[in-house]
Amino acid sequence: MVATMERATRAQRASVRAERTRTLILEAAEKVFAEKGFAAARLEDVAEHVGIRRASIVYYYRDKRELYDAVLSNLFGGLLLRLHAAFAGSRSIEERIEGAIGAWVDYVAQRPALARILLREIADATPAARPKVVDHAKPILDAMDAIIRDGQRRGIFEPIDPIHLASTVGGATVFFVSATPLLGADWPFDPLSVDQLAAHRREVLRIVRRLLGVKSPRLAKRTGPARNAESVEIGTQKQQRTSDREKGEA
Repeated sequence: MVATMERATRAQRASVRAERTRTLILEAAEKVFAEKGFAAARLEDVAEHVGIRRASIVYYYRDKRELYDAVLSNLFGGLLLRLHAAFAGSRSIEERIEGAIGAWVDYVAQRPALARILLREIADATPAARPKVVDHAKPILDAMDAIIRDGQRRGIFEPIDPIHLASTVGGATVFFVSATPLLGADWPFDPLSVDQLAAHRREVLRIVRRLLGVKSPRLAKRTGPARNAESVEIGTQKQQRTSDREKGEA
């Protein structure tokens, strides 16, 4: 019995170590692929970051392609979980869309490798070679497409093509996170700072509201009968003041 328990304990410790090593490999590979791209990246580079031998990586991932696919699955899988969480619940559809936009901006800020890998994939793509990232991004685009079309069927959103909205939002954040630091190298500008990210999130939300033809959910909640009556009253007072002024000038 004691020997059996010891073997089980050793096996459990080995499993924990293996999982920790797998996580470290993924984290290192994410950085290497973002910095060098798939073609230039080497398993030796990843191994050096982790502090292990190249052969140890092959124990977990058969080759560089399998490791790259695991990195993409991890990156986009995490984003998809964030978006599903934003889309769920009983909030209004406008609030869910805005929650998803905020989740996207925050996620790319936390994992900027996603932006760099996307740009590298697009730059290296050819008509004959389908970018690997397409398969991983599709569930995300499908989720966004579904909620936008639902809002359009209910008459809440303008009839914009969801792909146009997704490319506008995605392109803005990817460029902001990955390209702005290089183009503005001489500026005192950090796109990942709290203030800059908050500003970017606000601007992206304004664009999304404009494209979908909706108000901020907070403003929409305030636009009720009392607020409408107040607006009518203010408008009437303005008209009365204008009429009185015109009479005085006559």
